[in-house]
Amino acid sequence: MQTILRDFKEKKSTQKISIVTCYDYSFATILSESDIDCILVGDSLGMVIQGYNSTLPVTLDEMIYHTKAVKRGSGKKWVVCDLPFLSYQISIEQCIESCGRVLKETNCDAVKIEGADEILLEAIHRMQKIGIPVMGHLGLTPQSFQVLGGFRVQGKDESSAKQIYEDAKALEKAGVFSIVLEMLPESLGKKISESITANTIGIGAGKFTDGQVLVLQDLLGMNKNFNPKFLKKYADLSRIISESINQYNKEVKEELFPNSETTFL
Repeated sequence: MQTILRDFKEKKSTQKISIVTCYDYSFATILSESDIDCILVGDSLGMVIQGYNSTLPVTLDEMIYHTKAVKRGSGKKWVVCDLPFLSYQISIEQCIESCGRVLKETNCDAVKIEGADEILLEAIHRMQKIGIPVMGHLGLTPQSFQVLGGFRVQGKDESSAKQIYEDAKALEKAGVFSIVLEMLPESLGKKISESITANTIGIGAGKFTDGQVLVLQDLLGMNKNFNPKFLKKYADLSRIISESINQYNKEVKEELFPNSETTFL
């Protein structure tokens, strides 16, 4: 039986891993028919879906709700669920309980947590033993943006780069199968990727990571005002959606819709 751990391990240094962040059933059904490897249900839904200015307000119940919806539409794609702020940082027991609840209630394939402090490292070590696959997250960890000085590149100086590198090694030792590296200098992303056996997934960490992740709405260009350096927009859905809605409005007002083809006779 193939698992996310085995699949990611087989792709290490042989094939780049593509991950898309998704939050709902409708988009998940589209992704299920695509060539991507994995879907991440990110706590970024707080900003993308709920309209907050950070991920902090998102609750564990909300993450479970959205992951259930994505899982129902994901087909055979791997699904990873983010653990939201304060659902896992308080204690080892809380971390294991929250991660276990997510796995149990959503039937997702793995969980993702940010950081590498002593609580998390011990929790990851224990979760590996009881069968909970964990993806780590270093660099710009959005749940810590207020102490990191905002949403900006991390690891630019020698001291912080060394700490991120050491944290990556510690996460690997604890048992993560993969680590998201967000907004790091490419050289640091390369160094970490070449130094650990766990897969590295970059978002603004250069081309040398083992894979990449982008938010679906971002890569489709649904927010014309969101243009970070790391983002490539593969479509301009903001314009297409706007034009489509205006055309609908026009046809309603001009009594062109509904017509005989869209009316029950």
